[in-house]
Amino acid sequence: MKYTEFEDLISSARMRKYITACGNDTRKAMKLYRLNLKLSQEMFTVISCFEVVLRNQIDKVMRQYFGNDWLRDSVANNGIFYSDNRVEQTRKIITKAYNELVRENNYSHSKLLSQMEFGVWKFMFNNVQYRLSGRHLLSVFPNKPRSTPQMRIDNSKIFLELDYINNIRNRIAHHKPICFGRPVCISDVYTKVNYNRIKTLFLWMGVDYKRLLYGMDNVESKCLEIMKI
Repeated sequence: MKYTEFEDLISSARMRKYITACGNDTRKAMKLYRLNLKLSQEMFTVISCFEVVLRNQIDKVMRQYFGNDWLRDSVANNGIFYSDNRVEQTRKIITKAYNELVRENNYSHSKLLSQMEFGVWKFMFNNVQYRLSGRHLLSVFPNKPRSTPQMRIDNSKIFLELDYINNIRNRIAHHKPICFGRPVCISDVYTKVNYNRIKTLFLWMGVDYKRLLYGMDNVESKCLEIMKI
């Protein structure tokens, strides 16, 4: 496909960064666009696996302290998220998903879990929700380093790390590029920093990510392809 056709379909605004990063070489810009999509697919696979593992580990801890239907019960009368206005958004998300499942006569705890977006799990570690849920959730990360005066590895640190992952997840979901640095140039730094962040959190959870992601993780090879353009 000629670049003029490609740009007409993808849009000149979306292609502007690619053109700039490739020194106005239209052929390279199209190649970079395609490779960014492949890298995004690979990164999203890793993030998806991480999200499922994180969700399930949180679920195990919360079941232990709040019962097998803890997520539903958290927004019921006297539930841990029921009356605190600081967690209104989380309460709305859980309640909406629960009500939809009930209307469909399809409620189960596992189905309700699967309806939650990544942000729900991230916010389980913000100060308010961490306290409301009994300060138990750091046990999701049994291998995390101990805090030091220079670096606290507490719920706020976990929240921040999950926020970074949530941001790149949302960039990919909204078709935004993950192959650029600042000023606009071809770079794999943003992707690799978050990729390594996920691997670190897997290790803190006690998960052998190499075995988990066997046959699914091609992030580094796609980064290498991009950096060779």
